[in-house]
Amino acid sequence: MADITRSFPLHESVFKDDVRRVSALLRNHNISQKDIHGNSPLHLAVMLGHKDCVHLLLAHGAPVKVKNAQGWSPLAEAISYGDRQTIVSLLRKLKQQSREAMEERQPDLIRALNQMGDFYMELKWDFQSWDTTLLDFHDMKWERGDISFIFNGDVKPSRSLTVLDNELKVYQRIRYEETESEVEDEVDVLMSTDIVSAQMSTKSISFTRAQSGWLFREDRTEMVGSFQADFYVVNGMVLESRKRREHLSEDDLQKNKAIMENLTKGNSVILDPQSEPNRRQSLYPPPPNKVTWEEYITAISGLPPHLGRPKLYKESTKAFRATLAMSEEFPLSVDMLLNVLEVVAPFKHFSKLRDFVQMKLPPGFPVKIDIPILPTVTAKITFQEFCFKNDIPASLFEIPDDYRKDPNRFPDL
Repeated sequence: MADITRSFPLHESVFKDDVRRVSALLRNHNISQKDIHGNSPLHLAVMLGHKDCVHLLLAHGAPVKVKNAQGWSPLAEAISYGDRQTIVSLLRKLKQQSREAMEERQPDLIRALNQMGDFYMELKWDFQSWDTTLLDFHDMKWERGDISFIFNGDVKPSRSLTVLDNELKVYQRIRYEETESEVEDEVDVLMSTDIVSAQMSTKSISFTRAQSGWLFREDRTEMVGSFQADFYVVNGMVLESRKRREHLSEDDLQKNKAIMENLTKGNSVILDPQSEPNRRQSLYPPPPNKVTWEEYITAISGLPPHLGRPKLYKESTKAFRATLAMSEEFPLSVDMLLNVLEVVAPFKHFSKLRDFVQMKLPPGFPVKIDIPILPTVTAKITFQEFCFKNDIPASLFEIPDDYRKDPNRFPDL
């Protein structure tokens, strides 16, 4: 017992709110280390409400996205605890770390794209419903007109993406960082909605050939864009989710229930853009923690005594049925696509994706994916055209001389 209690000195110092010792240990201890319960030092600081330790760990780059053995991140635990300033600090650090990770991977991404060569592609996103109440959903203006996006991987990320309005002949740099107001808005949403941990289980997924015809059934094969494709039914897709709501009031629960009912029925939720934001206030802290460090660290691995606000959560699983069209005529191979995704996605998640594709995906390239996102709403992604081209003019990737800068053309970008 003595050995395990001394195996995580940084965790122990955070647990005991010994800020001076935490500061000293940060010089030569791994700030990302997890204890036997999967908690990082930042997890413990947040769950116990040790604000000085939280800010010290964040200042030294403690990871915010990491999850513990129960599947919760420090940000999720901060929302549960309910201290607004802590939530703001973690959210800002999370966004900063995400930007830094993308900047680090950008050279590899550009290298992978250069290896692919120049290509032309038409990709269509579509939303459909079998519920007639979704008429207003279909009528929403998804098209902005004749616009173009230019990505330049050779410049700073803050200047790499530009959107052009080709009718008004104006352009706008897409903002790289959120404004203070946007961060505060996001915190309001986090503090007033469920804390959700969800993952799609691929263990039981299988593919069967889709059938067509009323009397004489045969394997369904159709043209998708300009590509002949075989259609498959995706069986065994299971969404496993857990929701926590110990931080929500009864009023929050009723409002969220009404919003979800509207979305499920296909009714849009309209917010008044002129209304002044009503900022959420910090919750009263949970009862003081009475668990000792020894009790915590010697508990069964992955089953620690509870810290923080008493949890109120539920688990659920939901099976989905999707349709997939695979074409062996498509010029881009799945392996080529994976080479690009490998430098964009975190390694842990990418390795799972590659394993799934190599072990289970039918032959060809997924030129059409039809998957439910709500009980009555289905999203469709269709590759309508793709070809490698060596004669794409460089001018397509430059802002025309007669375009003027308009930073307010797309206020939400």
